[in-house]
Amino acid sequence: MNARNLKYGAYAGLAGGVVFGMMMAMMGVLPMIGKMVGAPSAGMGFLVHMVISAAIGASFAVILGRSVRRAATGIWRGLIYGAFWWMLGALTLMPVFLGMGPQWSADAAMKALPSLMGHLVYGAILGAGYAWLRRRAETNAREAPFSVRGAVRH
Repeated sequence: MNARNLKYGAYAGLAGGVVFGMMMAMMGVLPMIGKMVGAPSAGMGFLVHMVISAAIGASFAVILGRSVRRAATGIWRGLIYGAFWWMLGALTLMPVFLGMGPQWSADAAMKALPSLMGHLVYGAILGAGYAWLRRRAETNAREAPFSVRGAVRH
């Protein structure tokens, strides 16, 4: 894993995070995200959400990034990763941070279905975005094999 791929994961995570964040704003849950850091406002919730989105995107690059070269592969892996983070984040970590303990019941999962949809959308954008960034970099590297950084101007 190299720093470039981590950066691509973070960027793709931010892209997915913006869309998921808009969905969260429409559902009115951003203040609850902000409450995890002691500031229950929509603005703080969005900021926390975006930091988490970038970190999850970078972790996607580490865990699944080597196998992602095409958009379709990225989308499928992103959907799976999004579902994983719904279980880990929405049903486990967020309730723990809010003092409720893990919410692993069928009832809690049913109530969290809108969040699952958001996590799936996030994952699909993350995977597609990561694949696109990585493929673009590989294409650019093949088309421009010589660096101009060290070139001397005449």
